Amino acid sequence: MKYTSTRNTEIEINAAKAIKKGISDEGGLFVPAEFPPIEKREWEALIQADYKKRAVAVLSRFLTDFTIEEIESCTEAAYGGGFRHRATAPLMRLEENIHMLELWHGPTCAFKDMALQMLPHLMRTAAKKECDGRKTIVLVATSGDTGKAALEGFRDEPGSEILVFFPNEGVSPLQKLQMTTQEGGNVGVYGVRGNFDDAQTGVKRIFTDPEMLQKLARNGMAFSSANSINWGRLVPQIVYYLSAYCDLIANSVIQNGDRINAVVPTGNFGNILAAYYAKKMGVPIGRLICASNKNNVLTDFIRTGKYDRNRPFYATSSPSMDILISSNLERLLFELAGRDSNEVNRLMDALTEAGSYTVTPEMRRALQTEFAGGWCDEAGTAQAIRDTFRREGYLMDTHTAVAMHVCRAYRRETGDSTPAVVVSTANPYKFPASVLEAFEGDFGGLDEFEKLEELHRLSGWLVPEPLGSLRGRTPRFTAICGRDEMSRMVCERLGLV
Repeated sequence: MKYTSTRNTEIEINAAKAIKKGISDEGGLFVPAEFPPIEKREWEALIQADYKKRAVAVLSRFLTDFTIEEIESCTEAAYGGGFRHRATAPLMRLEENIHMLELWHGPTCAFKDMALQMLPHLMRTAAKKECDGRKTIVLVATSGDTGKAALEGFRDEPGSEILVFFPNEGVSPLQKLQMTTQEGGNVGVYGVRGNFDDAQTGVKRIFTDPEMLQKLARNGMAFSSANSINWGRLVPQIVYYLSAYCDLIANSVIQNGDRINAVVPTGNFGNILAAYYAKKMGVPIGRLICASNKNNVLTDFIRTGKYDRNRPFYATSSPSMDILISSNLERLLFELAGRDSNEVNRLMDALTEAGSYTVTPEMRRALQTEFAGGWCDEAGTAQAIRDTFRREGYLMDTHTAVAMHVCRAYRRETGDSTPAVVVSTANPYKFPASVLEAFEGDFGGLDEFEKLEELHRLSGWLVPEPLGSLRGRTPRFTAICGRDEMSRMVCERLGLV
């Protein structure tokens, strides 16, 4: 399997190099040459398999320069003991024909663990194959959950250093505490004045800065990414869509070959892109329903074909989706354009220069054939949390609530009653203030851990140990910088001159 770049199809590299580099030199994203189909004869074994075996089946199709023993070793290290549920990504049935795919049973209580428990092992294996002897510097921009999951995954990983930038006022208190109290000798964490797009733009600028790259080379270092722009981060996400489909068959909800819909809360587009890739491999997904919060740039794009980040930015109760520049959308544009890198460059240049672009009519039709889009305001988010708990006894975080609201609205508007898998991206205790407010209004007099206790009292749901154990911990990292100061922070941390 070879990989090319969304911005230069003359590039052809193997999986190990794509994972180690993270992003192409000209700023494009690596994509596989093809999406190997799952053959009919393979489905029965996959239905009977556990999550680890399903992961091996998917990864072995894309990482063909890795041995099967290497893939099995990476998979065992990722999913062999760090998840609190034996199914790793369990599927819970709620109201009729709606099932919740819980992706938050890992060590940081968020869906990013599904990939970031895997990525360090893939990257270490890739580094051995590349044999260039350089230290890997992992740069991360996060809207909340990626940061902690990446820090935990790369903590004290030999031959690597990880630096995480997050919007200082744009994450929940627990998300911030998870990151700023991170242990490990090879980690650094920085708050950024501004929103996630500021942090993400700053990291991208560092990745492609010729002077910075020269400094790294002189010091025997090379950048990589743990964001979903890295193929090694994205490919493990394909697994849980295949796994959910297998579980629906195993639980006699559907028969093999029946279609399902996937409803995905997303800001940077990686999570729903993985569902699209699973569909291209043969998982029978009908509609890919993209759920946004008030920052509904993706909803507008799906409905009109115009992507326009020139709009107000809203800080919402679902902060991991407070994004106006969706990096992984570039990979979808590459497919919609018939893998025409010239067209992708045209669109990305327009986004940089004018803040917007419009796809061709043919691309828009292809987009709307696969995707539907919807969004949810703050009142709708709170109502979804409240109504779902009262009807089903099921407690959702704010991001999952956005997806549930959009799912119900889509079914009402279209009459499409296809079994739906709603992707649940975080444990509700990661956002206790917002979840509590959905039940009983303002709890401003309580600190964050008293809110955890109050939410436990109201719901009966257990507080996960990784969050409860943060109580009383003092932050290690307190540095705050502007977007234009991020390069200096990297140089100081790494001792670059």
